[in-house]
Amino acid sequence: MDLSDHSTFRVATCDLNGQMRGKRVPASYAEKLCKGAVRMPLSVLNVDIFGADIDGSPLVFETGDADGILRPTGRGPVPMPWLDGSPPLVPMTMHFEDGTAFDGDPRHALENILQRYAAHGWTVIASTELEFTLVDDSGEGLAPAKDPRTGRPLETPEILSVAQLDAFDDFLNALYDGCAAMGIAAQTATCESGIGQFEITLHHQEALRAADDTWLFKTLIKGLARKYGLAATFMAKPFADDAGNGMHMHFSVLDETGRNIFDNGGDDGSDILRAAVAGCLAAMADSTLIFAPHAGSYARLVPGAHAPTGAGWAYENRTAALRIPGGPPSARRIEHRVAGGDINPYLMFAAILGAAFIGIEDDMTPPAPITGNAYDHDLPQMAADWSTAIDRFEASPLMPRILPPELVRNLVMTKRQELRLLASRPEDTHWRVYLDTA
Repeated sequence: MDLSDHSTFRVATCDLNGQMRGKRVPASYAEKLCKGAVRMPLSVLNVDIFGADIDGSPLVFETGDADGILRPTGRGPVPMPWLDGSPPLVPMTMHFEDGTAFDGDPRHALENILQRYAAHGWTVIASTELEFTLVDDSGEGLAPAKDPRTGRPLETPEILSVAQLDAFDDFLNALYDGCAAMGIAAQTATCESGIGQFEITLHHQEALRAADDTWLFKTLIKGLARKYGLAATFMAKPFADDAGNGMHMHFSVLDETGRNIFDNGGDDGSDILRAAVAGCLAAMADSTLIFAPHAGSYARLVPGAHAPTGAGWAYENRTAALRIPGGPPSARRIEHRVAGGDINPYLMFAAILGAAFIGIEDDMTPPAPITGNAYDHDLPQMAADWSTAIDRFEASPLMPRILPPELVRNLVMTKRQELRLLASRPEDTHWRVYLDTA
């Protein structure tokens, strides 16, 4: 995409809540992006869900709110099909003046994890399955989306319904076209178990690209829905009595020859796979804040609600937090099923892949895989509420091995501020905060 064809374009980077923070700049900036032409305060990656500074943040009060330098990620410009004319967007990351990476940038956190795999000659291959819900936010409360065929609100889940896919054909066609234009490899679309809920599967590819695609895809969905007179949300639990939105991540690891190191030629997978499983289980409860980052996230994490609450693993069992899918041994992989749709993709990828690497590095051994319903087993539990999740994340002995200390500190400060501010608002109005931001 040629930036010179447009009078202006956007640059944006990812904050701790997964929101795009950036600027609209003139076309003349195109030749200067790699030279640090775009500056923003480092603290902008550490604002709360309302977009406000964090009280007492060292980034503001100890450094004088110093500027960082935005540099292109290497993705190049992508169109924004939800806007007229599809103007360009250039994804960026935050750096210090001397060019070193800013540790408070969530994309850098993922890059750091992937460099540890690369030091062994390994490449992580990953994909995501994203659930979102189409809703009507035109009234005082959140309501199910209206069926384009009738104009009446949707009333039933319509699991795997082709008819409901057809009802939203214009929107879904635009979504696939938008993905193609942005270089996002979208695969299958299905109707899920919630009213107006859909799932899109993205293609298996190198993990950093997969995280980039997931971040861009969430913005695309929300923007296109508005263009078609709808609202789309990744909130973990849009409606109290309906299914929540999850985001499952699949990953495997290839060595320098392209061989999957999780493959032992059989159905059970390699010792390295089991060590990675053990690492993911060991860090799972302490990572709850990343998998469930918002006030409403914990309504999804309840037993029997299709969202794992206990740290267990199994073969071909969708009630388990970690599932080892079937299929040919060469495709052996881990499916991590805990996260809600409201996550920051870079932090989610970093937490999962960092935990897996610790398991491999420490040669951990997991407990026996479970059988039957995971909710019937006595498993270590995820944090039960937001406040507990923040405390566990801050005190975790594993998080400093996964994420930079500065990022851990910033995320804790951000979430404690949000916890305080959301507590002063009626719970039935929280959707207004999260509809477009989760």
